[in-house]
Amino acid sequence: MRNIITIAHLTLAEAMRRRVVFAAALVALAFISLFAAAFFFGHREMLRDAHMSFPERQMGLAILTVVGFFAANFLSAVFALLLPIDTLSGEIDSGVMQTLAAKPLDRAQIVLGKWAGHLLIAYVYLLVICGGLLLIVRAVSGYVPVNFAPALPLMLLEVTLLLSVSIAGSARLNTITNAVVAVAFYAIAFVGGFVEQVGSVVGLPSARTIGIVVSLISPADSLWRLAIYNMQPAIVRSLETPLTTFSVPTFWMVWWAMGFTVLTLVYAVRTFARRNL
Repeated sequence: MRNIITIAHLTLAEAMRRRVVFAAALVALAFISLFAAAFFFGHREMLRDAHMSFPERQMGLAILTVVGFFAANFLSAVFALLLPIDTLSGEIDSGVMQTLAAKPLDRAQIVLGKWAGHLLIAYVYLLVICGGLLLIVRAVSGYVPVNFAPALPLMLLEVTLLLSVSIAGSARLNTITNAVVAVAFYAIAFVGGFVEQVGSVVGLPSARTIGIVVSLISPADSLWRLAIYNMQPAIVRSLETPLTTFSVPTFWMVWWAMGFTVLTLVYAVRTFARRNL
């Protein structure tokens, strides 16, 4: 355990020196600033509309908030994918890994330490963005999203899943190939979720079934759809909007996503243990 903590500490130090963390922080700051301006002016226009009732105003605030969290989830997911994209493969190509692995360290400890270090950064990134959105919404309008507490663990699990996939790819593939595979994995999840939603709306059981099968292969989008469903008030759930979850994933999908994450991490450890450095 001490070796894992040491590797995680070194991973944190190395990640802070990389430009990807600084660039991601700038993107997060720009997004939070843009959301704050959009939410402020949107709320002010709602207050000026004398014909808008209080329930309608609350519904509008809920929709604006969900849009903000949709963008926050996307930024966090992409960050979780790209942050560790070369953490193993890049160090193998540069020769650093040969030196590190030659020390009295088990290769599993190297993988788990790097996974833990990057995961901590990804969690902080997600929490900072979500916390910023909540503070803005509360300060401007006093509105608080319903059931955000159960939605946050689902978003954290999504980040954990995607980061584990990126780590596993880095243990097996070179950096460029891993980047393509990781992005494709997330894109497949998004497409599968879209197909499932369309099948539910237009009444095509075959399309819905295909979407569910794709979600089993790449369950990231299912976690987000369940999270956004929890955050939406009942009146917003009844509306037919692009943000409405028409096909709600069951809690079994959450268990599958957790098992998928564990299996991916086990694969990363076993693959890296057998890789020729």
